[in-house]
Amino acid sequence: MQAPTSHAQLIIFGRYPAVGRTKTRLIPALGPAGAAALQKRLTEQTVATACHRLIKRGVRRVLCHEGGDTHRFERWLGKCKLDYTPQATGDIGRRMFAAIKQAFDQGARRIILIGTDIPGITGKILDQAFASLDNHDLVLGPSTDGGYWLVGMNRPVDIFGGIAWSQADVLEKTLKIARQKRQRIELLDPLTDLDTPADLDHLPGWQKPFAPYLSVIIPVLNEAHQLGRTLPAAASMDAQIIVSDGGSTDGSAAMARAWGADVITGPKGRAGQQNRAAAAARGDVLLFLHADTRLPRNYVTHIFDTLMDRRTIMGAFRFDTDLQTTAMRLIRYLTNRRAAWLNLPYGDQGLFLKRRDFFRIGRFPEVAIAEDLYLARTATRHGRIALAPSAVVTSARRWQRLGVLRTTWINTIIATGCLAGVSPNRLAPLYRLPLRKQ
Repeated sequence: MQAPTSHAQLIIFGRYPAVGRTKTRLIPALGPAGAAALQKRLTEQTVATACHRLIKRGVRRVLCHEGGDTHRFERWLGKCKLDYTPQATGDIGRRMFAAIKQAFDQGARRIILIGTDIPGITGKILDQAFASLDNHDLVLGPSTDGGYWLVGMNRPVDIFGGIAWSQADVLEKTLKIARQKRQRIELLDPLTDLDTPADLDHLPGWQKPFAPYLSVIIPVLNEAHQLGRTLPAAASMDAQIIVSDGGSTDGSAAMARAWGADVITGPKGRAGQQNRAAAAARGDVLLFLHADTRLPRNYVTHIFDTLMDRRTIMGAFRFDTDLQTTAMRLIRYLTNRRAAWLNLPYGDQGLFLKRRDFFRIGRFPEVAIAEDLYLARTATRHGRIALAPSAVVTSARRWQRLGVLRTTWINTIIATGCLAGVSPNRLAPLYRLPLRKQ
């Protein structure tokens, strides 16, 4: 289908954020997910600037992307009307010229192409770039590292060939080619793009040390035996781990510190313990994890990808246990279907959401039981709850102690009672039955 024509077109050259594959030179400073989150933030800022400034002027806005697909981009950036097209193959120069030529072939008369890693781009600068094409053939926005962050043309001229794009003389060589082709050139003011840890000093609001992408919050009460399996699985460059202790006497706090976790103490009660840890958390995303639940490999990537959908307010992992019997496989299936159908995952699935959203929807209600259920029900009023594709593994100790049918029946009574308005204080004794250590 032929794309709609417009006399002016803004091409945003970017990529879909992917943990470990985006902004890789920033990983030593920010972590894999932190670097991807910065790319996400910068892209959103660039798109918002383009939409706010140019939408009334009839400028067509195209996001020319690497990675992802139209469906993923629409779920992420759908609030702003954009057209999406994949980048061509080849080096960055070949890809830029292919996008520019395609725009002219579709009827555009003025093209501005920008990247997504320039926090200093403003709508005024974009206006200036388009206006420069009234009297110039080529407009470039120099970057402080010797490259450029913007290129604009009023006819397709290939000025990108034979350039080593990783070198500090990219702008110089581009200008030389342009002059050889008798282009009338306008240079905008230099800006800094964010490619290396040293560039972060130019990011507004940047502070050292960096905040981790994620805070894993684990409430405990005499769970030293379980922590020896849970904490290693949670360890990540992208994660701060907080163990919120409710008065353990078995060395849980000491074990947590030995694994490098931050420990906070206070009165027992899972809701209150989690709320206190959330208040102390530094991560942009919070993951609430039971002490007997082990995270899957690459769990941070699954969380990041799940929260890329702007409609998602909360996520959870799929449910599994360490007991592989026919009955438990049935429980696993039914639990995952319930979580998907009713938007009601339980806490032993690992609930995660952005920190700002956790406080916006009101935190965990400090009830005697089922605080996870109440939080999930409140979250559904603000967005959707999504399940990550991988599963956490929760200890089956309760099912083994009480029996699969009895445990399932108790859990069903508690959930149904809470949803029906029964006081959590009346339901709590059903859950608090003694468990032996596994």
